[in-house]
Amino acid sequence: MFRRTSHYFSLHAQNFLGAFGRLLRQPVGSAMTIIVIAIALALPAGLRVLLNNFETLSGSWAGAIDFSVYLTMEVEESRARELAVALERRDDVLQVVFVPRDAALEEFQSYSGFGAALDALDENPLPHALVVRPAGDSREQIEALAADLIELTETELVQVDTAWVERMRSMLLLVARIVDLATVLLALAVVLVIGNTIRLEINNRRTEIEVVKLVGGSDAFIRRPFLYMGLCYGLSGGLLAMLTIVASLFTLTGPVRSLAGLYGSSFELRGLTPEQALLLLGAGAVLGWAGAGVATARHLRAIEPT
Repeated sequence: MFRRTSHYFSLHAQNFLGAFGRLLRQPVGSAMTIIVIAIALALPAGLRVLLNNFETLSGSWAGAIDFSVYLTMEVEESRARELAVALERRDDVLQVVFVPRDAALEEFQSYSGFGAALDALDENPLPHALVVRPAGDSREQIEALAADLIELTETELVQVDTAWVERMRSMLLLVARIVDLATVLLALAVVLVIGNTIRLEINNRRTEIEVVKLVGGSDAFIRRPFLYMGLCYGLSGGLLAMLTIVASLFTLTGPVRSLAGLYGSSFELRGLTPEQALLLLGAGAVLGWAGAGVATARHLRAIEPT
């Protein structure tokens, strides 16, 4: 039993090494096929990595759904602080930040460009404000919380702007669906490319296949080297696609870091995780095996010894 199992695995190892050797013996043709496969695999995988980075960059939805509660001018600072503490105890509120009117005026003077005009005013025109971070992120929860805060006697205005967040989520969902569709289409393209390559290989080895069938070789025996050749093509294409994505992200790291620094962000591009890299290699191998399987199932039956 052990000898049979060992023999079985040694045959598969020999077929794998033999298929890899055939790729090396025809470097130009193999390289062209592998590059096409790599491009087809790198495009959806790279788009997925960029989409994940964008979701990470804009994924702090908690900060995006913060809204401001502007109190009336009559509310004293002590009362505003008490109100902030009381609101923070609510189950539907995650955090409340109190913004004194003096601090708000200083910030407005710094960023508005109207510092000289504001200095001419006799008194601070800005009220105390509360920046409220909801515990939930659904639109219904935010609107319900905002409605409760509007009813407070101390509230002058509640500024809620979640429409752009909803639009951003919808756009990301649309892009994700487009990436999924592109992944399926390009996966089919990989299968077709490898299938056509294996078809040409079968035609080139037609005489050899006829001889093997004459001496009693089964279809499974004849099919196995071609399946491993397809696997080698797919695996090599997946490896090249992974290296392409890594190199592309490396070239983008500097410009992205500079752009993020201009906005005071420490954002860094994230590349393929080990799981994603293994998935890319595995997808290439599976698609290569599938393409070879389609080609051999169709064309080997048509070859019979005369």
